[in-house]
Amino acid sequence: MHPMLNTAVKAARRAASIINRASFDIDRVKVTQKSHNDFVTEVDQAAEQAIIEVLKTAYPDHAILAEESGASSNLHDENDNVWIIDPIDGTTNFIHGFPQYCVSIALQQRGQITQAVVYDPTRNDLFTATKGAGAFLNEKRIRVSRRDKMADALIGTGFPFRGTDDLNEYMKMFKLLSEKCAGLRRPGSAALDLAYVAAGRYDGFFEKGLQPWDMAAGSLLVTEAGGIVANFSGESDYLYKGDVIAGTPKVFGQMVNLLSPFAK
Repeated sequence: MHPMLNTAVKAARRAASIINRASFDIDRVKVTQKSHNDFVTEVDQAAEQAIIEVLKTAYPDHAILAEESGASSNLHDENDNVWIIDPIDGTTNFIHGFPQYCVSIALQQRGQITQAVVYDPTRNDLFTATKGAGAFLNEKRIRVSRRDKMADALIGTGFPFRGTDDLNEYMKMFKLLSEKCAGLRRPGSAALDLAYVAAGRYDGFFEKGLQPWDMAAGSLLVTEAGGIVANFSGESDYLYKGDVIAGTPKVFGQMVNLLSPFAK
């Protein structure tokens, strides 16, 4: 395993132990709305700090872009190495004890994602990839599924959850896709959804309005597993634009045809 990936795995496991410990206390803490939000914020922040500590110890001059703490001060000094971190992707699931959330860590070097870890602490599933070296689940090589017909495809997605998102537009996409595919799923963690495309558990995935830390690690998993990731127009600038389609080569093409009218 690449030494940088090894460090990221160590960081993800450290975060997962904090998340797992907290998950046993969720019911006790969920007394009022405020306290469970505070509780999750605490866990998010503690997990993120644990990740940053491990990465900074190994690579003190690398920059950080993380969901809770934002960008490190050296991010804009033309830093060639940026760690993109989501300590808990699927926080709403986590709050409810719904076991579908993960830790996502990626390294971006000169604009390219080169290392990726998506770790699901409830199933002990460790998805990893190094650019050019393939994608793995618990150290076994994974590849996207062989399905090529939309009618047979299981597709993952995420519903808009912010008040500002356009639910009407989303329902049009939802209807269009549900009529064409074998099933649509919406478990609530984009990073894990992308890992599932890489592992062949889904044949495709689409979502609008994502952040870089939702997609960075998952997108490398998909491409290293033989899939394609792009924006709704089929172009490669999805990471900081937020709209993404991922899938097996054939299913991806069919999804772009259906979803390109919804491109920004």
